Amino acid sequence: MSAYGRVLRSGGFGRLWLGASVSLLGDGMTFLALAWLVLDEGGTGRLGLLGVCFTAPVVVGGLLVGPLLDRFDKRVLLIADSVFRAGCVASVPLAAALGGVPAWLPFLVAVVYGLLKMVPLAGFPAAIPQLVADRDLDAANALESLSFSVASVVGPAAAGVLVGTIGAPRVLLVDAASYLVFAALVATVRRPLSPPPRPARQERAPRVSLRAVARDRVIVSTTAAFMLFNIADGMLLLVTGPWLAKNELHGGASVLGALTAALAAGEFAGAALAGGRPGPASVRRIGLFQTGAALAFLAVLGAPEALVVGAGFFTVGLLSAPMTVWAQSLRMRRIPPELHGRAFAALRTLMTGTAPLGAAVAAPLLAGGRLGAAAVTMACCAGLPGLYLLLSSAGRRPSVDGAPGAEAVPARADTV
Repeated sequence: MSAYGRVLRSGGFGRLWLGASVSLLGDGMTFLALAWLVLDEGGTGRLGLLGVCFTAPVVVGGLLVGPLLDRFDKRVLLIADSVFRAGCVASVPLAAALGGVPAWLPFLVAVVYGLLKMVPLAGFPAAIPQLVADRDLDAANALESLSFSVASVVGPAAAGVLVGTIGAPRVLLVDAASYLVFAALVATVRRPLSPPPRPARQERAPRVSLRAVARDRVIVSTTAAFMLFNIADGMLLLVTGPWLAKNELHGGASVLGALTAALAAGEFAGAALAGGRPGPASVRRIGLFQTGAALAFLAVLGAPEALVVGAGFFTVGLLSAPMTVWAQSLRMRRIPPELHGRAFAALRTLMTGTAPLGAAVAAPLLAGGRLGAAAVTMACCAGLPGLYLLLSSAGRRPSVDGAPGAEAVPARADTV
């Protein structure tokens, strides 16, 4: 674990990570609290509209945020984003204290959340190479993955308890406070997180654009593989898990919570191992783990045995978390620093945007009771791209910067 200790003590990363982790916990409470407010006021029909407000603006925001991250100091953007969103979220409990929450306000807060989601989601990874040494990228990326895993379970669970005790508006006040904690901790980072200085005219290298990133076979193939994997993951989490909990495992919400916790526990363990024992972030190793995770989706066929299904959820998390850590380290090494903001915003928007497709695929299959077809579809969506990464030339041919693959973006010259 020396890698984790070294990373947490290096150049402000520890404070940035702590602030981001606190903010993620607050974010985990937001949707549940807003959903509860909407359900109280307008029923389930408006709940679907709230989901659209949360997710649809992410695409627009991702396109706008990337250029800003590459142009301005990331500390300034993260602080401004956190303070602004704290004010937006706090407007709900303020309105409640003044007499009532307008029907439109939860939807406006959801839209703002979606538009600005990529500021921390792309800004944090774009800042990592500026804060830690190259050898510690896996550990730093593993810590980010650990934050997501913990927040995805603890945030909603805490919100569920707090909504019943202090009410949904005050839960949103907790989220607003988490944004301010993030802003305060970012302000303590002394190392500038500005874009790299442009070289003098006579020394200026050929301009590198996102088109060069799009020509990098390693980045394209791993991104496409993760997009397909997230379709399978969306099928599992958004539809198959709830369907199994209600119809096959006969445990209701408690079983669904246990399955979600098993997945998060697997992600936690996988990320901890990937970051604590760093190795070469090879495409073939990513493909091997993605293929293994794909086979774990088939464990849903073990229903009604809850232990078998839970073991499958755990294994999916255990094998998918290292994939994320290694692929992110690979991108950080291959993409020039001046493109990190735009590249991470674009890539994360693409990868996170495919999970709802999984729900659209799984819903009609399970409505007809075709669990086997759903399981095979999940395994194929996740496994076929994993096999491609494992067997393709992108996993075997070295590039100019030492990472596997061909047609790489020019290597970084300022590795810290």
